[in-house]
Amino acid sequence: MKKIITLIILCTALTATVSAQTDDTQAKKIAVKARIGYSIGGTAPIGLPATIRKIEAYRLTPSLLFGADVAFAFDKRWGLMTGLHFENKAMNADAATKAYRMEVVKGDSKIEGLFTGHVKQKVTEWMFTLPIEATLALSRKVTLKAGPYFSLLVSKKFDGIAADGYIRQNDPTGPRINMGDKEGEWATYDFSEDMRNLQMGIAAGVDWQLHRNIGLSADVNWGLTGIFKKDFKTVEQTLYPIYGTIGAFYKF
Repeated sequence: MKKIITLIILCTALTATVSAQTDDTQAKKIAVKARIGYSIGGTAPIGLPATIRKIEAYRLTPSLLFGADVAFAFDKRWGLMTGLHFENKAMNADAATKAYRMEVVKGDSKIEGLFTGHVKQKVTEWMFTLPIEATLALSRKVTLKAGPYFSLLVSKKFDGIAADGYIRQNDPTGPRINMGDKEGEWATYDFSEDMRNLQMGIAAGVDWQLHRNIGLSADVNWGLTGIFKKDFKTVEQTLYPIYGTIGAFYKF
């Protein structure tokens, strides 16, 4: 975490230094873009494990992006773009599991073990994101971009219910505790406090200038750190936020 914070500070300082050193000629190579976007994706392991038998439902959840970027052109083709985005990444999904390690609350009891049944899961993260991307102009209208991003979470939620199944407490041969499919019969879980406050990943995309000031964009963001803290072991697989964003921008 300290390394991530240090890298963010260094990148921000570098950007500020480059900006401060621009003269009137260089200023013509700087562009500011205001952005909005809508994201679709999910928080999942790389490859579904055998303990997740089926994704039964995936519901679109509003995931919005608002922000501004500053683009620096080094020459006619290459440049650097950074900025600040305020965004959320959300997911609402149902899955069938078998022997999936869980920690749930049923009534007044906290139970840890292997769950077989159905889970309904909700994930919501609101964050400030700092992208640092190299840009390549393919033409006057089309620009490719790619690079790392760093996110500071200001709100986070990871919770759900475990229903219509049973949990084997502690290990596969432990006591069986049944769970129904109605409120009061199912169990709940909430891992919100175990989520990271800082995330990092890589992003790639394209900006397409439709008009002198207005354009469209498409981006893919792939988290590298996972959403949970390093010492969190209840969920065995590392869950990565992977989202695609369709947006529009206004170039000043």
